[in-house]
Amino acid sequence: MASPVVLSRIVQLESPITPITDKPAVYQNLLQQIIADSSPDDLTKNLCAFIDSVLGDTLGIVAARPLIGAYVEVLRGLPSLDVRIESGRYTLDALQSRVVSFEEQDASIREILADAFQEQEDYVEAAKILQGLQLESSQRKVPDEVKVRTWIRICRLYLEEDDTTSAESYLNRAKNLLYKVEDKELNLMFQLSQARILDSRRKFLEASQAYHVFSLSLALAEEERAFALSKAIICAVLAPAGPQRSRALGKLFKDERAVQLDEFGILEKMFLDRLISTQEVTNFAKKLAPHQLAQTADGSTVLAKAVIEHNLLGTSRLYNNISVVELGNLLGLDAAKSEEYAARMLEQMRLVGRIDQIDGVIFFGGQDGSGDKGTINQANKATDHGVRRWDRNVQGLAEDVERVSSFLQSIYPVHTKHPIQA
Repeated sequence: MASPVVLSRIVQLESPITPITDKPAVYQNLLQQIIADSSPDDLTKNLCAFIDSVLGDTLGIVAARPLIGAYVEVLRGLPSLDVRIESGRYTLDALQSRVVSFEEQDASIREILADAFQEQEDYVEAAKILQGLQLESSQRKVPDEVKVRTWIRICRLYLEEDDTTSAESYLNRAKNLLYKVEDKELNLMFQLSQARILDSRRKFLEASQAYHVFSLSLALAEEERAFALSKAIICAVLAPAGPQRSRALGKLFKDERAVQLDEFGILEKMFLDRLISTQEVTNFAKKLAPHQLAQTADGSTVLAKAVIEHNLLGTSRLYNNISVVELGNLLGLDAAKSEEYAARMLEQMRLVGRIDQIDGVIFFGGQDGSGDKGTINQANKATDHGVRRWDRNVQGLAEDVERVSSFLQSIYPVHTKHPIQA
């Protein structure tokens, strides 16, 4: 309950004795008195009592609007986050039934509350508060830039809590109006949010490309560009081995800034198809985010899978053929698992070669075992030629058997008509 002094002033203001023309000025004075004289324990209660009185039957909407506007400015300047949040929430509830008449004030209070929740690192609550903004209203014209800025802010708040589904829905809304926005900073925020969503969804190749494009922006500080480039390298390393990743690694390796980053060592080995040791993987894993260390369906981490596939591709550069047992020793896997990885990469055309399961040997498609298109075409031609030769041999054998059978029938017709009983 509000303090007795404030209640007394409110009762006086609401009485018919006070002239209606004097009430707005007296309410303004009361608001200043509440801020100046209220104790920390009474401040929230006094502000709520003030709002109840202003939105009551004493004043009309026209007189109440500037008073609510003054209250919003007071609320914005309060040092206590708790008072801001409690008073702001109470005011939103009070305005809910008449929000059409106070849309500007409602929007300002929501932004104040979102800032307060963000300071408390309650990002989901901040996003939910902003979701209540009336951006498609017939009562006021909201510029496209304001809409895009709000949606991107909501997107980034959800990303802080790794809620990529909600984040992506608001990013898609912003995407539809982004072409109308000329603000470079807003466009950069969109690019970064898009890269983070791709990263969180483990679309590492696309995320790497998005981070790299973001890192090339001259509007960013040098530290931010270096951070984005670092993220691009990490995502490229985590991407599935293959020709597309090789091209992405090539672009990053040729970036002159990459050599200054801690991740350059593993980038160099990835690009040059050198085998990566377990210790290097452990050191690199310390820099990864939780979602980048999550386990996949087969129980391995994204990083472990990426390194195994890379080392398998590197092995194909060194060997023309290798047994599945020896391959498992190189990859740190058992023979069956190493064969499974090789089979998957061959099936997805990210590796050229074939597996002899009878002898337990993997034959790679020459020194260049990558899944490059030219090499794949050459391997496919060689494979087609081998298959056709096998077909001709089988056909020739069948024809030879048929000729021998016909010859025997002509010499021993009796046995042909009356087969020998066992």
